[in-house]
Amino acid sequence: MKKPNINKLNPMQFLKMGPERDAIIENAPATPVKETKEYKANALAKELHPKKQYLKVRNVIERSNDVKSYILTADGEKGTKKLAYFSAGQYLSIELKVGEALLNRPYSISSTPKQALNGEYVLTIKRVDGGLATNYILDNWEVGTEVVASAPCGKFTYEPLRDAKTVIGIAGGSGITPFYSFAGAIADGTEDFDLILIYGARNESEILFKPEFEELCQRSSRIKTVYVLSEEENENYEHGFITAEIIKKYAPYGEFSIFMCGPQGMYNFVDKQIEELNLRRKFVRHELFGEYRNPNKDEDYPENVADRFKLTISIRNEKTAMVAYANDTILNTLEKNGVPAPSRCRSGECGFCRARLVSGEVYVPKTVDGRRKADFDYGYIHPCCTFPISNVEIDIPRP
Repeated sequence: MKKPNINKLNPMQFLKMGPERDAIIENAPATPVKETKEYKANALAKELHPKKQYLKVRNVIERSNDVKSYILTADGEKGTKKLAYFSAGQYLSIELKVGEALLNRPYSISSTPKQALNGEYVLTIKRVDGGLATNYILDNWEVGTEVVASAPCGKFTYEPLRDAKTVIGIAGGSGITPFYSFAGAIADGTEDFDLILIYGARNESEILFKPEFEELCQRSSRIKTVYVLSEEENENYEHGFITAEIIKKYAPYGEFSIFMCGPQGMYNFVDKQIEELNLRRKFVRHELFGEYRNPNKDEDYPENVADRFKLTISIRNEKTAMVAYANDTILNTLEKNGVPAPSRCRSGECGFCRARLVSGEVYVPKTVDGRRKADFDYGYIHPCCTFPISNVEIDIPRP
């Protein structure tokens, strides 16, 4: 079929295209069409974005009393022959069954993309006080443990068309894990930017990956680390909190991006400090900080909200009711009641847990409300960051 000249488009030309196309189809040989999986694009998509990955713990590295790194490899016996590739800064969502609770928890990948090509992911997990998932993992995962994970997820990645050539990384606690992946990728040539990591800890003993970062700094002049201790004074480190003054002290002349990963309290403090830097909005990136807690402390949280409500869920027209607490997200309530609710980021961004609000009133913190306009228009919520403030009914979509 002759292509029309785009510089001399003639509307009448398109009238001839239908009959010509029909003639080509009529004269085509009656050979069987390939199965979709045989096309290279589909095979590649399945390899990069599998619905699930079946993994196994190959080794465990104890980094401190409450931090361990788990080296995960493909579990070929379960059907995963090759690990999905990823971009530095992404995470895996891990499926867990703790008692009757069915959980999904996101953990940043601390290894490099090249390590995935060599058959391993590394997750570095820090114990959280009262953390159901982290405590279960640290107390139960050992060599040989079978793990079910998602494909790599997340948007906390470097994009040269958007981000500046130098990134100021701001981390706290286990929020250092994606930066360890970034630094390793810079050192091995996978990523092309300069990283200045400012890491906040209470004292020197809580600094994660310190020897590893020192080795990476020796390997690459594009990596620099700055440690800020809040409870210990040491002449080798900055003291206090990560402020605008400390950021300006180590930032380069000219444009730079800020990537931040850590606990919610750090975000609340550092975000106000960043405002003083007058950076363009695109140069400030936040990794997901997990579940939103204590919504009743927000200024716009309604007054006189009861402690508990009735939550009714509908899955394929089958309804189930349960007790929901005002300080628990709807997703948390579902998990605690053994409902296999879909989730990924648990921070309101990805929309994987999206459900329709049939009736009732809910509270969604503005800072984590990642819904699209269509979600608002048609009454959808993200249960991972939605709190009940009355009796509520939701419909959970199922494929």
